[in-house]
Amino acid sequence: MKKKLLIFLTFCFSLSLTAQTDVTMEGSLPWPRSLQARIDTILMTPLLETTQLGLMVYDLTADSTLYTYGHRQRLRPASTMKVVTAVTALARLGGDYQLKTSVYYTGTVSGRTLRGNLHVVGGMDPMFDRTDMIAFVNKIRHLGIDSIRGSILVDLSFKDDDRLGEGWCWDDDNPVLTPLLYGGKDCFVEQLTRELQRDGVVITDTPFRAPQSTHRLVASRSHSVSEVLVRMMKESDNLYAESLFYQLARTSGGRSATAKAAASQVRQMIQEIGLQPGDYRIADGSGLSLYNYVSAELEVGMLRYTWQHADLFRQLNTVLPVAGVDGTLKNRMKGTAAERNVHAKTGSVSGISSLAGFCTAPNGHELCFAIINQGVSRMSDGRNLQDRLCIAMCK
Repeated sequence: MKKKLLIFLTFCFSLSLTAQTDVTMEGSLPWPRSLQARIDTILMTPLLETTQLGLMVYDLTADSTLYTYGHRQRLRPASTMKVVTAVTALARLGGDYQLKTSVYYTGTVSGRTLRGNLHVVGGMDPMFDRTDMIAFVNKIRHLGIDSIRGSILVDLSFKDDDRLGEGWCWDDDNPVLTPLLYGGKDCFVEQLTRELQRDGVVITDTPFRAPQSTHRLVASRSHSVSEVLVRMMKESDNLYAESLFYQLARTSGGRSATAKAAASQVRQMIQEIGLQPGDYRIADGSGLSLYNYVSAELEVGMLRYTWQHADLFRQLNTVLPVAGVDGTLKNRMKGTAAERNVHAKTGSVSGISSLAGFCTAPNGHELCFAIINQGVSRMSDGRNLQDRLCIAMCK
């Protein structure tokens, strides 16, 4: 009887130790199981009873998947679509590729009069501003003229006539997709006319007929892909993203860039990272469209590609918002292990909250991740889930 009692007491003691170990398991588990346990706990949230989640965490240093949850579900990415556009633009065009706007003149200069037209050729540069416009005016004045017996004509052949993207909501604050931009707006000719008149140049606005071959370059202004990426990613500027999307289309050939041609370039990139282009729908470059459908796995694949190409990683990582520091993450994750650690692109449209980027784990490993939460009624719920997941990856 005493022997049976001793065995029973030993068994109970063993159970007690096991229960105690289970309670403290997360803190004592080795990496990466400790991270997996933390994420498991975070995902035990009522939010996932009513929303869809696509999540993937990848250890770049160890080249292995750390965690997945619905990572192959096709979901609307919101502005994390800009990660796909940015990686494709860097890989296909390069950071030094120039978005150019040029002005030419036709006819002849006699005395102080240009008997001819000014021709402006748009290249969909979203950064063209007053500094660039003044440079144009100065170059025109250097022709030695104070009057133009002709008109200002525009060449919009860079892209097709569509001024809105496929699947954009009519009541959103949508950018106008014109190849000729001033301060991000469709008012180039009006502004050039105003600046010329302010500088004392009179324009009669009577078109002058001249052969194409007589066009003479007055000036060109341009900005690089690397410059465009800063505002596109830090501030999530949709026009900047669409400008790069249509630059990609130009690499497909054809007289004018189209969204279809741009999407073709993105699909080629998807194939290059080892996924099937037919599994996704690419409608625009900014994530505004209701017709974009990607996955967390695809976004992680794009991030992994940049990591494998050091120069691309450097260019992308430096333009991503930094948690608690700048851009769309300026006020998030402050005072946590994720502050200054997480570099990631945010995404928010009606019903969608997303985040994709990089961070460094406590063991020094570099991670990339993608989180897409679809069906959220409050953006704060989606952002809170993302912040908790990021903090778990960083502590």
